[in-house]
Amino acid sequence: MQKGGSFLLSQTGSEPVFIPEQLTPDQKALGETTREFVEKEVVPVSDKIEAQEKALMPKLLKRAGEVGLLMAEVPESCGGLGLGKVASTIIAENSTAEGSFQVAFMCHTGIGTLPINYWGTENQKKKYLPKLASGEMLAAYALTEANAGSDAMAGKAIAKLTPDKKYYILEGEKIFITNGGFADLFTVFAKVDGKMTAFLVEKSFEGVSTGPEEKKMGIHGSSTVPLILQDVKVPVENVLGEVGRGHKIAFNTLNVGRWKLGAGCVGATKHLIKISAKYVMERQQFGHPIGNFELIREKIADCAIKLYLLESLVYRYAGLLDEAHSSAKDSAQKVKQLEEYAVEASIAKVYGSEVLQFVSDESIQMHGGYGFCDDYIVERFYRDCRVNRIFEGTNEINRLLISGTLLKRATSGELDFMTEIGNILGMLKSGFPKRNAGALLGLWQDVVDQIKRLAIYVCAVGVQKYAEKIQERQALLASVSDIIIEAYAIESGLCRALQGKNPLHETFVKVYIAEKLPELKSKARQLLVNIAGGKEDEFIKYEKALNRIVPAIVFDTRGAKETVAAKVLA
Repeated sequence: MQKGGSFLLSQTGSEPVFIPEQLTPDQKALGETTREFVEKEVVPVSDKIEAQEKALMPKLLKRAGEVGLLMAEVPESCGGLGLGKVASTIIAENSTAEGSFQVAFMCHTGIGTLPINYWGTENQKKKYLPKLASGEMLAAYALTEANAGSDAMAGKAIAKLTPDKKYYILEGEKIFITNGGFADLFTVFAKVDGKMTAFLVEKSFEGVSTGPEEKKMGIHGSSTVPLILQDVKVPVENVLGEVGRGHKIAFNTLNVGRWKLGAGCVGATKHLIKISAKYVMERQQFGHPIGNFELIREKIADCAIKLYLLESLVYRYAGLLDEAHSSAKDSAQKVKQLEEYAVEASIAKVYGSEVLQFVSDESIQMHGGYGFCDDYIVERFYRDCRVNRIFEGTNEINRLLISGTLLKRATSGELDFMTEIGNILGMLKSGFPKRNAGALLGLWQDVVDQIKRLAIYVCAVGVQKYAEKIQERQALLASVSDIIIEAYAIESGLCRALQGKNPLHETFVKVYIAEKLPELKSKARQLLVNIAGGKEDEFIKYEKALNRIVPAIVFDTRGAKETVAAKVLA
């Protein structure tokens, strides 16, 4: 099994990755079933969903259960299909035509159901999973509190064991609970003797209530309420996992949620590009479709290229986790694998949410004034997608997790960054290796290797300067994560192009690298200036290394983008 984060240390293209072109006919049919359900049963009632028509959302979710869309990852022994992450990715990306429904759907199938799947006892699984798989019960996840958002462990909700040791009494209040207004089952986190513990709490338990719906910027049709716990008696058999180990459940459940969010962003991005491409070929200005104008065509190309990279990295992650899970002996091993690939999950979340934000913004721009009006669906997508950069841990927190996790693994020796740093310092003097000029995308593979080395070099300089206090340098760590995120995205797209041998995919990768490389070099340069404290003599040695690590690329992106735009608009 590959180690999480090891992509930074491996040669680009040295290991095969799962790509969408490897989807089986059955998997593609699953995507078609999902898409048809959403387009036929959800989209036609979108206005009613946005108006929060009572009982409509739970009715739609239960209907999705009847179709079989809630049971993908539930084991067959518990009434599910027992499918993996690739199949779930397909469902996630094809459930995105109505944002509020997608949020409710993904909450139920992801952070609502999967905690029981991974941490539940056999009795808990048999009791709850069949009902969750069919839609008889709907699920929610209750972690956040008023003073415990990103600092989730600061929660004040408590649980006390009764003298007869048969129940825990829960007291506290959770906020921003997705699906909270109609959920039948909540995964609730509360402290037992100061230690975080997870509980399965049914809505029917005495003392459980919910507050009013939040009035939100977007996803108007989704339910977001506070959950109020007043002397709630929870049977001891409803403790999820071990007492005092709830933080493991909380954080690893979020890893699942982050990947699913990235997968959802793939589908929403595709939807927006499809809508915008159609619009720009219909909208006439100056006697021509605006899709004939270069600036519009460039926007279409930029959107398509970012989508390609996002889709590549999301399916790569899904395939990686499926491969790891296939050899797992039990749920405990699968949990360790979720933790192992926490970095990749955060990358999927950050990159996905920011690609979708970019594409939704460009879609508004291509629609002009009409895009600002709610008669056009792009306006709703724009509002709905904004929350993705907050959901499942803010993008800022995820950036700190990416670099922070890799630093911890380097320090512990789990990942051999010290050897790689030594190699980089040696190659700064001797020169960096290059592939055979005739190799497919050989030059571009070399560039991706150098981007990885750039991330490692900048981080190493920071560690040398700040030592253990580097964890306080959040701006530095977040910016290093930006380079790491781009390295993973670009490598995912490039590996897909290598394996699929699709000329258009090669063009996507070349354009993206040619435009992104100067940005990454500029970001790294300023980071090194900051590390040097603005001292020119100290910075000079860093700049020499920077110029040797980052190659110069000469590539006509304008002509390549025209090729991409023509293909998309056709």
